[in-house]
Amino acid sequence: MKETERKFLVDQNKWKPKTEAKFIKQGYLTDDPKRSVRIRIYGEKAFLTIKGETKGITRDEFEYEIPVNDAKALMKMRVTEPIEKKRYKENVNGWEWEIDVFEGKNKGLVMAEIELDDESQKFDLPYWVRDEVTGDKRYFNLWLSKNPFVSWES
Repeated sequence: MKETERKFLVDQNKWKPKTEAKFIKQGYLTDDPKRSVRIRIYGEKAFLTIKGETKGITRDEFEYEIPVNDAKALMKMRVTEPIEKKRYKENVNGWEWEIDVFEGKNKGLVMAEIELDDESQKFDLPYWVRDEVTGDKRYFNLWLSKNPFVSWES
């Protein structure tokens, strides 16, 4: 399966949550830049996700629901610090946006993602979107798990 997504920073002075968030805790079982194997506990569910190398803004993605107790056990095998965030989902102009408010060592970072059918698909940006960071590896969750946002120089 293919994942095509774009990521943007969120203007925190303009965006206010309109929905309830679900808490996410995720960890990586490998820190190989060409592929990632992620464990995610998302609310009351858990997932194992394998992602391939990004080409453009698209990459292979395989995701499987697993028992939460298995995810908790696998989380102990992670090779990086966990990522913790609250995820909000909002519909804007017919598009579903996922807004992640990071916690822990990535506190202060708020990003929005939109998934597309293909790289050329057009959409309108919400008024609360700032800079696009799709191709900037610093904003990949795997990178953030090794290089937390709070440690970045301003």
